[in-house]
Amino acid sequence: MLNKWLFKQVDNSALIAFRIIFGLLITIEAVGAIFTGWIRRTLIEPDFTFNFIGFEFLQPLPGNGMLYYYGILGLFGIFVMLGFKYRFSIFCYTLMWAGVYLMQKSSYNNHYYLLMLLCGIMFFLPAHRYFSIDTWKKPSLKKISMPNWVWLFIVLQLWIVYTYASIAKLYPGWLDGTLPAMLMRGKADYWLVGEFLQQDWVRYAIAYFGILFDLLIIPALLWKRTRLPAFILAIFFHLFNSFIFHIGIFPYLSLAFCLFFFPSEKINKYILRNKKPYYDKGEIIIPSYKKPLITVLSIWFVIQIALPLRHWFFQDNVLWTEEGHRLSWRMMLRSRSGKTTFKVVEKGKRDTIYINKARYLSRKQMRSVSAKPDMMWQFAQRLEKEYAEKNKEVQVFVKSKISINGRPYEPFIDPKVDLAAEKWQHFKHHDWILPSKLD
Repeated sequence: MLNKWLFKQVDNSALIAFRIIFGLLITIEAVGAIFTGWIRRTLIEPDFTFNFIGFEFLQPLPGNGMLYYYGILGLFGIFVMLGFKYRFSIFCYTLMWAGVYLMQKSSYNNHYYLLMLLCGIMFFLPAHRYFSIDTWKKPSLKKISMPNWVWLFIVLQLWIVYTYASIAKLYPGWLDGTLPAMLMRGKADYWLVGEFLQQDWVRYAIAYFGILFDLLIIPALLWKRTRLPAFILAIFFHLFNSFIFHIGIFPYLSLAFCLFFFPSEKINKYILRNKKPYYDKGEIIIPSYKKPLITVLSIWFVIQIALPLRHWFFQDNVLWTEEGHRLSWRMMLRSRSGKTTFKVVEKGKRDTIYINKARYLSRKQMRSVSAKPDMMWQFAQRLEKEYAEKNKEVQVFVKSKISINGRPYEPFIDPKVDLAAEKWQHFKHHDWILPSKLD
């Protein structure tokens, strides 16, 4: 039974079509970052970036180097779309994208993490076996089928993402419509829909439609009777997100994944225009690497299921502490703002220096440093290092108040703790984060 589930050969039209669309979208993502000014604002203009802790060795290239970096990313995206040196191209894109992802957190987005995972997944999939320059140069690479584990891999990964995104919304600030209302208030000046989005019932519609869509979209696409209505809803949902939230390629990438839920025969007929032979033999071909493959797939999905759960093992509420928030599919889940002051005291002296954050940080960095504990800690470390270079031994104290979803500001950091002297714990709660009063 397991052999049939994993190694039965199925038509690969959906994978081939998806590779072409995926390559186009990641090209647009890279080139768009150049022309929208995202690279300049995020990686060039700031004096430094806030890396994922432990990846401080990853730094932006000097000058306009990151513009050229993204230009090369776009070139690899074109190569993926055309199927030119596919494995090498997708490997390079994955490596370069992961580098940028780990290089900065000021523009953190779960979608960036998802794209890193998808690029890594696509490296292992035989997505270049038709309609590619690789097969044109080497016809022996051509295949019109793929093992069924490829399809299962993609569907299970999507199911995990959507399910966790739905479960994460099951908390008071979302269920009572507070957060959706706050999100929509920022769209009040939108052409045509701005005033409509401010109506009271809209926030509840967004809140509960979001929960149900994320929870049910994969099962609905899998079931033949609900597939077409689910696809129509998916078009509405993702285009709404694209128009309202301006989140780049990801709504269109999500729609591209719907290819894997429709019959391959129809994908071959309507998308590939019958220019690829259709496979329907259903052979079971067990590869020599069966055991390593099953082991790797099992480890992958254990990690994917476990990572979003880790915040339950930290003390206090993740909405407050942020510990375990990243890599957990907690998407557009809360509004977080802070009022934070950094105070530097030289040891052995009474002089106190209150830091003007604007001298060090961009506006976006200041918003993050004012509200997120890991970035507060990193900034304290940087201040300590700067003064050490001047042969001054200092302590860095932080006074911070945080508001979650528009609630009253509450003390967040213990002002008596020298943050510069603290060690970062990846798998342990930090006691200098004060207890929350969240529900």
